Amino acid sequence: MTGDPSTFDRRLIAPMIVGSVLNPINSSMLAVALIPIGAAFGVSPSQTAWLVTGLYIATAVGQPVMGRLVDLFGPRPLYLIATSLVGVAGLLGALAPNLGVLVASRVLLGLGTSAAYPAAMSLIRSEADRTGMATPAGILSSLSVPNQVIAVIGPTLGGLLIGLGGWHLIFTMNVPLSVICVVLGSLWLPRRARSRGAGGLDYVGVALFTTTLVALMLFLMQPRLSRWYVLVIALVLGVSFVITQLRVMAPFIDLRVLGGNRPLILTYTRQVLAFVGAYSFLYGFTQWLEEARGLSASSAGLLLLPLSLAAVLVTLLTGRRAQIRGKLVAGSICLVVAAAAQLLVGPSTPIWILAVVGVVAGVPQGLNNLANQTALYQQADPARIGSSAGLLRTCVYVGALISAAANAHFFQHGATTAGLHEMAIFLLVIAGLLVLVTFRRLPE
Repeated sequence: MTGDPSTFDRRLIAPMIVGSVLNPINSSMLAVALIPIGAAFGVSPSQTAWLVTGLYIATAVGQPVMGRLVDLFGPRPLYLIATSLVGVAGLLGALAPNLGVLVASRVLLGLGTSAAYPAAMSLIRSEADRTGMATPAGILSSLSVPNQVIAVIGPTLGGLLIGLGGWHLIFTMNVPLSVICVVLGSLWLPRRARSRGAGGLDYVGVALFTTTLVALMLFLMQPRLSRWYVLVIALVLGVSFVITQLRVMAPFIDLRVLGGNRPLILTYTRQVLAFVGAYSFLYGFTQWLEEARGLSASSAGLLLLPLSLAAVLVTLLTGRRAQIRGKLVAGSICLVVAAAAQLLVGPSTPIWILAVVGVVAGVPQGLNNLANQTALYQQADPARIGSSAGLLRTCVYVGALISAAANAHFFQHGATTAGLHEMAIFLLVIAGLLVLVTFRRLPE
């Protein structure tokens, strides 16, 4: 890299930021598009939930795979190939003739958005080693803040795009974003980056992890006693995955390292629980606003703007501080309050009260991800920072998958107020678990 050897090469920031926001923008914009897509194809919310599930199964697998490949081959080639796929997925989704093709485009989109974050964390670690920065809180914040901003303004942006040209636009916009990533990456990402990893890619581990997730989601999307065999298949595949990971020299997910790093395990656990709460609110509350409260997609998106502003403001105020403890405590408690607030809303609840509920829900979204990202940076083995960062994102998508299953279950007869209140009780349980895990062992 060129420039002052004591300072972070800021040319890297633009491609890191644009690449890392591809997933949150596609995740959050879809929240207001599920009802219009369901109406366009004549399907129920339990079926459109596969648009969420398809993306997150792909990213749950793709993030650690791409992270491992980043560790092996460096960030540049993986970043360029993966972000190119995002443009292809955008075109496929915009032209999709049916729900099946649309789900396929979301799967491809998930794979395409999986490389940017592990690549960014690898570059940050390399630059920190080069410049002697212990914990580059400012750089981590510059990566986290845009993700938070995009994730929380996504519903508003999605609603505006749907109002302008229909739900197809939320897929079409991936084409220019893909081009921007490829251009920035080609110009500024280092052509040669030191490889930190050893060994190769564990294909058997990837296959078992993927099939375990798919089987588990097939059961959770329709949890009936008559389908007990699907859960048994998921458990068998999961046990097989654990056994193989403990036996191979270069596992897909190094469970032995995790077994000796309890703080990192707790960080991953907090991330899963935090994003079960975040995505359950994002998708559940938004669908209820459109179907039960009777708002249009554009209006629902605008109503979530206070949530966006709260999350952005909290992130900006706390982002440059490396301390973790206070963020985690406040984030977990606010999630409890947000879940409880959903029990009190109904079809006649005034709009301003719904906006206040959104503000409360925005605070934990602005705190939890940033705190866990900083914790991971401090706790992970530097030689596996790419795959460790990928696994942190996998935890995000496991949380999203759980929320998608809950959404399909509680809204199987439509996004009703009764379903929203059942979802709120589920969220209270999740938030309570997050509080327990947070206070179990807090990083400084």
